[in-house]
Amino acid sequence: MKYALIGCGRIATNHMKAAVNNKLEIVAVCDVIPEKMEELLEKHDLNKDESIKRYTDYKEMVEAEKPELISIATESGNHAEIALYCIEQGVNLIIEKPMAMNIDDANKIIALSEEKGVKVSACHQNRFNVAIQELRKALEGGRFGKLSHGSIHVRWNRNHGYYDQAKWRGTWAQDGGALMNQCIHGIDLLRWMMGEEIEEVYGATRQQFHDYLEAEDLGMAVIKFKNGALGTIEGTNNVYPKNLEETLYVFGETGTVKIGGTSTNNIDVWDFADETDADGANKGLQEETSNVYGNGHTSLFADVIDAIKNDRKPYVDAVAGKNALELVLAVYKSQKTGQPVKFPLEHFASTDMAGEF
Repeated sequence: MKYALIGCGRIATNHMKAAVNNKLEIVAVCDVIPEKMEELLEKHDLNKDESIKRYTDYKEMVEAEKPELISIATESGNHAEIALYCIEQGVNLIIEKPMAMNIDDANKIIALSEEKGVKVSACHQNRFNVAIQELRKALEGGRFGKLSHGSIHVRWNRNHGYYDQAKWRGTWAQDGGALMNQCIHGIDLLRWMMGEEIEEVYGATRQQFHDYLEAEDLGMAVIKFKNGALGTIEGTNNVYPKNLEETLYVFGETGTVKIGGTSTNNIDVWDFADETDADGANKGLQEETSNVYGNGHTSLFADVIDAIKNDRKPYVDAVAGKNALELVLAVYKSQKTGQPVKFPLEHFASTDMAGEF
């Protein structure tokens, strides 16, 4: 399967590694900064491979190479524009999070991909973590009974040096703040686990220590799910001096699970009323990861490849990408208005927050 990558920045190495692991035919890479392409290819010992073309214009690349699968790993603010062009050309996509920066663009991506028969996956790779998959099985098996509440805590650190690496970071047009960039994976997991359907969200955000940015470095929210459960979000990149945890809790009538580690990759608590011998393996489960992005990219790529071959929806589809985005934008809107936000959210964009701080 012919594969190409658009955007060769910080996260691109995970995409390239996943492409290599899945034995995709890497035909091209694209970035507006040529050195970024060379650095990425060299990192994966692909710089001597003359069959991999380099492009600074993604439209030119798509037209010339006609890849079957592309992943988009550019600045967040460019995801939707590039995605809509690729879908028009009939190319299947993996879009790095967030899928878009506003609800209207997310809806367009979903509608156009369905119209063109193209597979689109939002890159929420943590859904493939071993711990998360075990939790999902328990939920789908009804082991929690009635859900009471759940919460996600993303307590990380992003300092001045991180933001100096790329000027688009922390801007409303291209990135958003801690919730949109660092915390959206955990927010995706919370919504997915707690029943997806939301009545309303009340949230507040602040810019405590990063006054050189446009966006927030702290966000908190309370979510009312349609199934009666409640959820809370705490997301920040203010934790001194380094990343502390990304922790997901799910509490039910007959079950309690806490998934911790730096990227929801360890099972810290696993208690069920109907305990079986198999539960022993999950108590204290730890999945080793080399960085905060975890190991899920390779599995997500494998799923998308299979979805293309067997003409089915990807496990993490474009609707999943919109759902995570919608929840972040709802917290933003609640901060802006000072009011709870009813779902579904319509016509709201990260840029509507301009001047908030």
